[in-house]
Amino acid sequence: MSVVQNIGGAGAAGGTEFVSCWSCKGPVASRALFCHTCGAIQGPGQTDHFTRLGLERSYDIDDDRLEKQYLGYQRVLHPDRFAAKSAKERALAEAQSVALNEAYETLEDPLKRATYLLRLKGVISEAAADKTVNDPALLMEAMEKREALAEAESADAIEKLTVAAAGDAIQLLSDISKAFAADDLDAANRATLRLKYLRKFLEEARLRRSALED
Repeated sequence: MSVVQNIGGAGAAGGTEFVSCWSCKGPVASRALFCHTCGAIQGPGQTDHFTRLGLERSYDIDDDRLEKQYLGYQRVLHPDRFAAKSAKERALAEAQSVALNEAYETLEDPLKRATYLLRLKGVISEAAADKTVNDPALLMEAMEKREALAEAESADAIEKLTVAAAGDAIQLLSDISKAFAADDLDAANRATLRLKYLRKFLEEARLRRSALED
């Protein structure tokens, strides 16, 4: 089944909703790329990123399938396909492409995917917003890591800190997955926030090492 057909069927978020096609006024699935009756391209609509890419709403996704779905949709929306179309159709194709890019960029990144899934479940994570972090243990851990990094005087010392932090980050991906599977949103949120801090630390370590090696 093609990606165009897939996007018109039942999705991860429930039954299909229908709207009126802007061109022929006939019914069309709200998340369809094209009208089933006249074939006119539709606007992107208010569809979540998982449904837009034909995926189940879950933290655990198949990376290969994500990329395959994304590339398939983008081929359908290639500008060359709309070169002879009206200005409205070209604009709608561009809007669909932008929405697909946003969905892909969100879901392919484990941290962005976690914060997005939390938002879909009604939790605005500190990892995705400029909010004061109310987690003394995490703040203490972050401070201790930064102090250790500041005191590191060699590339080898920084490498040891980096390897430890990278290992913790990998473990957190498993922790986040298990938390979502158990619908433990508090645990998922805490692990997601810690992952954000570890990523920031790893970037700081990279910069610190580059400065020492220059």
